[in-house]
Amino acid sequence: QVQPVESGGGLVQAGGSLRLSCQYSVRDFDTESMGWFRQIPGKEREWVAAITWSASRTDYADSVKDRFTIDRDNAKNTVYLQMNSLKPEETANYYCNAVHHRPPSVLPASYHWGQGAQVTVST
Repeated sequence: QVQPVESGGGLVQAGGSLRLSCQYSVRDFDTESMGWFRQIPGKEREWVAAITWSASRTDYADSVKDRFTIDRDNAKNTVYLQMNSLKPEETANYYCNAVHHRPPSVLPASYHWGQGAQVTVST
């Protein structure tokens, strides 16, 4: 089974920015809605952002609206997450996956997850 490959994580100061990338090498990537999730150790994975296959619609968790932007490049089988004004409490491992995107519901479409990209926001 193909797993997403996330990259771009790192250490950033509070208020800073990071751009995450996720390559998902499936044949029908350009027909899949994609989403970003994050997980803090000891807590459940939570949904952050989603984008339809054509990028005609994006949705965000309330906690990241107006600070995070999801986009995609279907020619590269890649989805991105631009994160601005990061907060220490957003320190987490960030994952991408195909999603069932039926607003307000966004659920993972696959049980296969990548390693994620660790984002650490310092005070």
